[in-house]
Amino acid sequence: MDHYAVFGNPIGHSRSPFIHLQFAKQTQQTLDYQALEAPLDGFAATTAEFFAGSGKGANVTVPFKEQAFEICVKVSERAQKAGAVNTLIKADNGDIHGDNTDGIGLVRDLLNNNVKLAGSNILLLGAGGAARGVILPLLDQNPAQLVISNRTIEKAEHLVDNFNNKDSNHKNFSATPLNALQKHDFDVIINATSAGLSGHVPDLPSDCLNRDTVCYDMVYLNSITPFNQWAKDQGVTTTIDGLGMLVEQAAESFSLWRGVKPDTSAVLTALRGML
Repeated sequence: MDHYAVFGNPIGHSRSPFIHLQFAKQTQQTLDYQALEAPLDGFAATTAEFFAGSGKGANVTVPFKEQAFEICVKVSERAQKAGAVNTLIKADNGDIHGDNTDGIGLVRDLLNNNVKLAGSNILLLGAGGAARGVILPLLDQNPAQLVISNRTIEKAEHLVDNFNNKDSNHKNFSATPLNALQKHDFDVIINATSAGLSGHVPDLPSDCLNRDTVCYDMVYLNSITPFNQWAKDQGVTTTIDGLGMLVEQAAESFSLWRGVKPDTSAVLTALRGML
């Protein structure tokens, strides 16, 4: 039997085994999928042992996505740009290839929710790994502008410089300090910070949005996230959490491994009922 896993630390909370085993049942695939905790100082050794056995592929979550990038012989363009890998694939010759499906998961979830991205003004909050992983897929949707903002503006500017290199100059991608966002009217605001997990909200001026702005939080809780609650308090009518992104990025990983695209709607509904 082919074996798959998600590696993280901690990992006991992961919904990935449920998601992927539902995908396998739906597509009539025979496989096993487990959540495996790698030691903080032993990720490379743990994954090497997994792939030396019957391991065919793996997902990678916090805090190992950058380390996963380093163990790959080959990575996709989106993983290269992100500097991080969340999907490991064992090639026929035994080499480990890496991809990053976070961004396509975000984009698909936004589109599933009828959020218009092409020609839109998009604000991305945060400049860490979560933000890095979604920039290229968002730019591929041809927004009018993608603005990245972060508490430390230098990190945001570094990301813009990384993407706006001599090979791919995205003139519609820029960095702006949080306190300089006044009077911007964004169509979509995406929170890629982890602030909500500790009950905090990015320090945003209220006039950077209006009632028609779509606010998306990449994290999810069993109730509304603090960022989405803040948005509703400003009068925003449409808020979305990151549970759909989790399912969609998993579906992309599953497709890369098994060559079949599962249906995500039923799995998302079941997962939502478990929160």
